[in-house]
Amino acid sequence: MRAVVTRVKHASVTIEDTVSGRIGQGFLVLLGVGPGDTRETAVKLADKICNLRVFEDENGKMNLNLEQVGGALLVVSQFTLYADTSSRRPGFSGAAKPDLAIPLYEKFMAHCRERGFTVEHGEFGADMQVDSRNDGPVTIWFDTEHP
Repeated sequence: MRAVVTRVKHASVTIEDTVSGRIGQGFLVLLGVGPGDTRETAVKLADKICNLRVFEDENGKMNLNLEQVGGALLVVSQFTLYADTSSRRPGFSGAAKPDLAIPLYEKFMAHCRERGFTVEHGEFGADMQVDSRNDGPVTIWFDTEHP
């Protein structure tokens, strides 16, 4: 799995002029699923992101995690994270097919919810518009194939 996680002041995702997900402080997670990913991969990545200590403490140090700041997650499916950019027109055959990707995308979100977090989301495969106010900016790249 691949994820681009941005610390945000707020973020939302809109589909066909309707807001489908909106959060305040927390993480905007662009999540891509690869063909070799499993339920275990989804759980491991969810734990890693939920435990990520990138929020500032009282001394201005990035030392607090999502739970400690009462943050939420906005998760948006992003197959383009598996783009092959060896030519000017990217190819996307490296991403998992929907029959694998959708259940793992949903497992990732379910695990975050099981941990007590508010999780908002887009719609897998939809044309979405994502708005966010980056905080910092702080953006972290995760790739479970290359930890």
